[in-house]
Parts: sequence; structure tokens; C-alpha cells
Amino acid sequence: MWMRIRGVRRGIGASVAVSSLVALIMAAHTLVPNGPRTGNLGSLLATFLPWLGLAVPVLAALAVIRRSATAGAAVLLPAVVWCSLFGGVLLDKRSPGGGDLTVVSHNVGDDNPDPAGTARLLAASGAELIALEEMSADTAPAYERALAGAYPYHEVRDTVGLWSAYPLRDVDAVAIMPWTRSLRATADTPKGPLAVYVAHLASVRVVPGAGFATARRNEAARALADAVRDEPLPRVVVLGDFNGTADDRALSPVTSQLRSAQEEAGAGFGFTWPAAFPVARIDQILVRGATPAAAWTLPATGSDHLPVAASLRL
Repeated sequence: MWMRIRGVRRGIGASVAVSSLVALIMAAHTLVPNGPRTGNLGSLLATFLPWLGLAVPVLAALAVIRRSATAGAAVLLPAVVWCSLFGGVLLDKRSPGGGDLTVVSHNVGDDNPDPAGTARLLAASGAELIALEEMSADTAPAYERALAGAYPYHEVRDTVGLWSAYPLRDVDAVAIMPWTRSLRATADTPKGPLAVYVAHLASVRVVPGAGFATARRNEAARALADAVRDEPLPRVVVLGDFNGTADDRALSPVTSQLRSAQEEAGAGFGFTWPAAFPVARIDQILVRGATPAAAWTLPATGSDHLPVAASLRL
């Protein structure tokens, strides 16, 4: 009997310890070391941070099974921390009034089996600007044909492209990597010129023995940040696949200059990857000098990413 009581107490103590640890990790996630020596643990944690909340119902269930008020009270700590971090994300912040301009961004996937169907779905959103990433030499013509009718203006630079209902000018590649994965254009909207950046930052990998490999992505983010910092137009929108969340400190050179449309005017987390069961929002719509009125994800296409959309007031 004594051994059973000791075992129960150990279980309760373990539950309290786990609750405290989960709460501490969430509350102090910005203090987690983030660099090559620590396997970029901070970036990895930021990518999946909301999912730590799953520990709360598990720990609560264990507290009920053990009939422990102590363990139940301890669960409140990570629950409160999670709500303080993400409770506001769950609110619907979309404005009923809408905006002046709708933009869409989509990593279409270089092995997308239906580029024409993907293009039609994106055009059906009614967006005036559509940014595509990860096109290939084989699929780019299909997107150009499918979007030509609704978007008389378009520019493609290697694997990224921009389709517009409004004239585009001053178009050029942005050197964020040794090969072209970004472009910049001025869209002459009815509300005036808008600087539009389309970017696809380098991929990240979990490498055994090295951790979360993000060096190339972080370098590309710094180069993109330099371009955005030097942008002379007051209104800017950056669209693309960042291979990281807006909360990732390594991407702050870009994200600190801009505002996330999803965070300001979305409903929920807006996870985009992988499309079959999204667990992270790595596709971004970021703005400066414009006000997000709404942000959302579009239905799945033949890509492993979901498209993202936003309505902006210029």
C-alpha cells in the first residue's frame, strides 16, 4: 500500500514538474539559445510553439485520472501562459468593410501535377495581385496561359512570378541568394504606387548532429531585409514562402520592419504547411504603409503549401 502511495505521489510530482516546464518554455521561448552551436533551437521552437498547448489537455486528463487537485492546479500555469501568448490569435480580427486590394501568395510546388487548375483556383479568389513561388521551367508556361485572361500584367524571374490586374514597372530581381528567388515591382494601383516583393527564402532542414539548419535561409532574410529597408516607396507588401514563422527571431531583420496581415487581420493561426495537415504558417503576407483588413488561407491545390490571401487598405 505504501509503495502504491509513493508511486502516485511520484506521478503527481512528475505532472507538476512537466506542467511547470511547459509553462517555462512557452513563457521564456525568446530566451532559448538560437545559433549554430545550439542547433538553432530557438527557431525550431518558434516554428511549432503553439503546439506545446497540446500538453495542457494531456496533463489535465492525467490529473483527473489521478484525482489530484495539485496536478490539476499545476495545469493552469501552462494553460494561462498559452492563452496569454495565443489567445488573441483565435479571435476573428477580420474587418467587415474589406479593403482596396486583395493579394494572394502561393508556393505552388515544383512538382505540382495540375498547374493550370492551381492557377484557376487562385484567380477565382478575385485577387488583384498573385505572387507565385517555386515554379519550374516546365510549369511556368502553364501558369502564364491560365492567368493571362484575368491578369494582363505579369513578370517572372526564374522560379518566382507576379501577376497583376494593374500595370507593373521597375521590375527587377532581388539578390537574396546565388540564384533568383525574389523579385521587386511597382504596381500602379488606383490608390497609387505599391512596392511589391515576392520572395522564396531558402529551405530549412533538420540535420542529425547539427540540429535545425537555417543558415542559408537566415542569410537570405538579411538580404531581403536590406532591400526592404532601402525601399523608397512608403507602401510595401512582401509576399512569399519564408520557410519560417513570423515569430522566428532569425527572421526579425525582415519581420521587424513590417506587419503580418494574418496577425493583424486574420482568424486563427492560418497554418499553411504541410497542406494535408498544416502545423506551421511559413507563408507570409507582410505590409508597411498599408492596413490589413482581412487575411485567410485558400483551399488546397496540388502543392504541399496552402495559398494565403489578404485584403489591404491602401
